[in-house]
Amino acid sequence: MHTINTKLLPIILLTLFTSACTLVPGGHIQKGELGANEEAFNISPLVNTIFITPTVLKAIKETEPTANHNPALEQELANYSYLVGIGDVLSIVVYDHPELTMPAGQFQSPEEAGNLVDAQGKVFYPFIGKVSVAEKTVAQIRDLLTTSLSRYIEKPQIDVKVAAYRSKRTYVTGAVMQPTVMPIGNMPVTLLDAINGAGGIKADADWRSVILTRDSTDERLDLYALYQKGDMSQNRLLQHNDIIHVPRNDATKVFVMGEVVNPSTLPINRSGLTLAEALGNVGGIKETTAEASGIFVLRASNDNTKIADVYQLDASNTIALILATQFQLKPMDLVYVTNAPISRWNKVISLLLPTVGGLSSLDRR
Repeated sequence: MHTINTKLLPIILLTLFTSACTLVPGGHIQKGELGANEEAFNISPLVNTIFITPTVLKAIKETEPTANHNPALEQELANYSYLVGIGDVLSIVVYDHPELTMPAGQFQSPEEAGNLVDAQGKVFYPFIGKVSVAEKTVAQIRDLLTTSLSRYIEKPQIDVKVAAYRSKRTYVTGAVMQPTVMPIGNMPVTLLDAINGAGGIKADADWRSVILTRDSTDERLDLYALYQKGDMSQNRLLQHNDIIHVPRNDATKVFVMGEVVNPSTLPINRSGLTLAEALGNVGGIKETTAEASGIFVLRASNDNTKIADVYQLDASNTIALILATQFQLKPMDLVYVTNAPISRWNKVISLLLPTVGGLSSLDRR
């Protein structure tokens, strides 16, 4: 079954709330505006209506990340060896045989005087000719050269190093201080290393939705859990051509509307945003006009048979506001404070649903 794009619902509702002036401005509904058959409206088949209670908060609470070890990563780091690739430059020294060692000279760096790994993954070496070195460690290359040169030199003593790492790299893009191409060398590079190497992340970054792309497959990683909570399960050993993208937090926002002092769009920062914080950030509800029992959170439903989950907070008892401090908002939630009686608010929602259904059909096409 095709469901509506979860990001469409808040935008649809936002548009309807701001444009349907006869229904929503100030949350006021005149008698008769819903039509002669207003009593026939029934939103229950399309909307999950949920009162915010301690039991509901416990059921929807997401598990907070905690400090964790990453044994798999630790093993990868312990076993890491750089594999030489095309474009790398090798420095090969045969002790007591200077004629086989290319001197760097006064004006040449080891990189310039070294042996370039060609497009076939080979290097040329005297006596031996072309030697395949691609995807081998320096220890394996050393053993290969020693065995080959033993036919011409008695017990050759050979040292092999990578003078220039050019074949392998990873990319760091998005909301970081310095987007960069980071070479991978003899020291392993982790996600944490790459982010730090790019100067860290910007203030408007979405910490919780960092994307690691490898072999055309995306993996979502949580930098908040990694940096703030020490959850090493979110760290990764990077490989050649990995792309790390840190998105902006444009999509991590909520809309606060209705009978509040300053209706606004609010970003969700890396530590989250509660319903109480959202109401506080817009100056609170209008004490003289707001219906205290009508604080709603509209959220796209994960239930394919429903369009939305509507959470209701009854703050007519101020003690209930404690529940608002524990209700975590999610990206694209719409918080609405009404001054209309609750029964009429339900009918307003029922009027919005056909439009949502129509846009769902357009989305499918």
